[in-house]
Amino acid sequence: MGIIKYIKGEIEIIRERDPAIKSSWEIFLYPSFKAILRYRIAHKFYEHKHYFLARWLSQRTARKTGIEIHPGATIGKGLFIDHGHGVVIGETAIVGDNVTLYQGVTLGGTGKESGKRHPTLENNVMVSAGAKILGSFTVGENSKIGAGSVVLSEVPANSTVVGVPGHVVKRDNLKVPREDMDQVHLPDPVFTELLSLRAENCRLTEEIKQLQYEFKMMEALNNRPSEEISFDNSML
Repeated sequence: MGIIKYIKGEIEIIRERDPAIKSSWEIFLYPSFKAILRYRIAHKFYEHKHYFLARWLSQRTARKTGIEIHPGATIGKGLFIDHGHGVVIGETAIVGDNVTLYQGVTLGGTGKESGKRHPTLENNVMVSAGAKILGSFTVGENSKIGAGSVVLSEVPANSTVVGVPGHVVKRDNLKVPREDMDQVHLPDPVFTELLSLRAENCRLTEEIKQLQYEFKMMEALNNRPSEEISFDNSML
């Protein structure tokens, strides 16, 4: 791919996914544009076993952009890193086509593996701000990872993951993340669980009141002649 064609492709990607861009010239100010372009060069060095040059370029890029992409990572077409500061992509990570990463995302290893240590993100995955995906497993295509989530295990395709550790809370959402980049309105499993606990607490409270009422009735029957027994609301 020629450099002009590559730049045109990056302009199209950023215009499609970032409403803040006002002109095509702004692409040259985007840290993600610089980081991904330099990663492509460093990756070529890495493939030809020029490891020092590859790492020198990637570390220089990290200092200038705040985005650290290991030159050994495999990245497909259409990667967009929004803002990008604090993004880390490890050596054996594989990133598919049309993936979107927000600031603070880590595609890291657990520190306990050799060989393939980092995650694989399939096509059209969106990873929201601050999310950490750690380990050698796959995040299926068209999936969303909620902000601040920590994902430690396989994610099926077309899923939404939130929480620490991350849990799948929605399946078969067939909207493609590059068209629906809403990283805020995701399911909240903690709030849902709290609502369930509140409803259960109300049910148990009503049962206890009913038992108290029945107990007072039995106590009254045992202690007073039947003709003297009367009940009112004050016994509850």
